[in-house]
Parts: sequence; structure tokens; C-alpha cells
Amino acid sequence: KIVTKPGKIIKDEESGYNKNLFCIPKHYEEDLERVFIPHGLILDRTERLARDIMQDMGSHHIVALCVLKGGYKFFADLLDHIKALNQNGEKSVPITVDFVRIKSYCDTIETDIGFEIPDKFVVGYALDYNEYFRDLNHICILKEKAKEKYKI
Repeated sequence: KIVTKPGKIIKDEESGYNKNLFCIPKHYEEDLERVFIPHGLILDRTERLARDIMQDMGSHHIVALCVLKGGYKFFADLLDHIKALNQNGEKSVPITVDFVRIKSYCDTIETDIGFEIPDKFVVGYALDYNEYFRDLNHICILKEKAKEKYKI
């Protein structure tokens, strides 16, 4: 049986945060509308997901599969939290890591959701637009003019 756990739902009326409150690389400042999900919130939610995974897996072997390229940052942070829990917990379970590139997703079943967000054009935290913005720590909303600027 597959159980879906709800994530943090960010409603459409939640517009994010003023980008001037955060450290944004200078070369992206004019391209971003707002910070949508701050890095600290991403890390905290990722730690919670790691705890849920460890609890759900019990003493079973964990096979961690990273979907490249956009998932690498989340994957690395999630594995760091899982390893810390694994090393400092009462029980220790083996972890196997692998990587996969996928062009399209079909028949996917989401079991744990970090964030559910409205339909906005977001970049950062390894989510790119034509290979730009992967280096942002936060998930940000891209300005319309930036879509044109970085279009291929």
C-alpha cells in the first residue's frame, strides 16, 4: 500500500519574501521577482522528510535514487540528514546510492512531498532555466523579462 504524506502547501496568495532580505548573487538580482522558499525552510523540511523516511523504512535497506540534474542539491541535503540520523540513532541501516537521468516522468507515485506550490516559474536550489540559476540557495520566482533574457 502506498501512503502519500502531505507536504507544506504554499497557497497562491502567498507571494514569497522580498529578495532584499536574502543573499542573492549580484548577477541574478535583477532577474528575480521574489524569494519564494528560503533556503533555511528548504533545509528544515528536508530534515523532516529524512526523519519520516527513516521511520517508515524501519530496519530495511535504503536505496536512494537521485534524479539528475535538478534533484542533486535536494538529494545531497536529504542524504546528509539520513546519514546523521543513521549514525546517531539507535539502529543503523545500509544505504545504497545511485543516479539516473530522466527526460520525462510517467506513472510516478509521490509518497513524500516537501512542498506543494502554486503554478509559478521558479528557479534555484538546483532548479534551472536553461542551465542558469542552479547556484541559488533559495527557490525564487523568475521575472518575465528574465525568461526572455535567458531563452535559448
